Amino acid sequence: MIARDTTESHRASSPLELLFDLTFVVAIAQIAVQLAHAIEQGHGVEKIVPYIMVFFAIWWAWMNFTWFASAYDTDDVPYRLLTLLQMGGVLVLAAGVPSAFEGDGFGAVTLGYLIMRIGLVSLWIRAAVQHPAGRTTAIRYAIGISVVQALWLARLGLPEDWATWSFVVIAVLDLAVPPWAERTGTTAWHPHHIAERYGLFVIILLGESVLASTVGVQSSLATGISVDLVVIAISGLVLLFTLWWLYFSEPAGEGLERNRNRSFLWGYGHFGIFAALAAVGSGLEVAVQSTVGASEDHHAVEAHVVALAVALPVAIFLVLLWLLHAPIVDRVVVHPVAIVSVAAAVLAVTLVADELGVAASLEVIAGMIVVLLAITLADQSRRASLAAA
Repeated sequence: MIARDTTESHRASSPLELLFDLTFVVAIAQIAVQLAHAIEQGHGVEKIVPYIMVFFAIWWAWMNFTWFASAYDTDDVPYRLLTLLQMGGVLVLAAGVPSAFEGDGFGAVTLGYLIMRIGLVSLWIRAAVQHPAGRTTAIRYAIGISVVQALWLARLGLPEDWATWSFVVIAVLDLAVPPWAERTGTTAWHPHHIAERYGLFVIILLGESVLASTVGVQSSLATGISVDLVVIAISGLVLLFTLWWLYFSEPAGEGLERNRNRSFLWGYGHFGIFAALAAVGSGLEVAVQSTVGASEDHHAVEAHVVALAVALPVAIFLVLLWLLHAPIVDRVVVHPVAIVSVAAAVLAVTLVADELGVAASLEVIAGMIVVLLAITLADQSRRASLAAA
């Protein structure tokens, strides 16, 4: 196990990495459904903190494996078996998502982390033994991850009143491990590989939004298809497709290649993008369920609440898309003025949502994102014409 070549051409995600990602589908589906139910029951605001905490657990578990694999993926038998162990940990983590979200404890999530960390620390120790040039950094990773994992286990014994602040403290320590470890040498992560891995996770999140909407549509079909349901379904699909288009318009791989020193800002900042995309799926599910009306399983939700559940994460996604790519590229593809203007306009829709209704509000939100895409494509075409002249 030696470091991969950072200039390796055509570096792409391996089939094992794609299989690993599939284990996160379950966890993301769990958190999206939990948030949707909380919004329906009128507890959306109070569940924001639990949502952020649980999503952090999901995201950080994925991050740890992804960046290690980018630097040291050997794809031999020991590596595959230790990856299998980590996949088992992810499934345990996913099983604990509902109880963690409801405040019943992080026991299962912590157990899932422990299983994952055993596999990950083993890989770092192997890298330290077999790759002398990166030994100090690998040992630092192994020690840092082990110490923080011990703190996560100790947290289970703390009083319930300490749950939130202790989570924040330990999470900050967890985030500090990579910068601390890499002070003695940067790992050989591949910029284009990392950009692709992040893009694939974006697709998983968008896929969960499609799944959430589909589940809502299936439930709504029991009462008959309505015009509002059709409008919401189409608007949701157009919205997701346009967000995908905008995200993959930014040349992140080239930017990371030129600015490796800014990778932590880009990599960590994606927590907001990922969490926002998962929340969009929850909002779309609530929007679809709003066509059913109140029942034993679903509560009536005011139109402005539904619109906000979609508009807020969309606005956050747009702003972060600009903020995270601006430091690593010469010029962001999506114009910042257009992004800020559209993000503000999307949020403004929530002010008139009660008059418009849920379906029309989503139609307007999706239409605004389409306009942003049209502006971006027109700007790209204009710049291409100027460059060719």
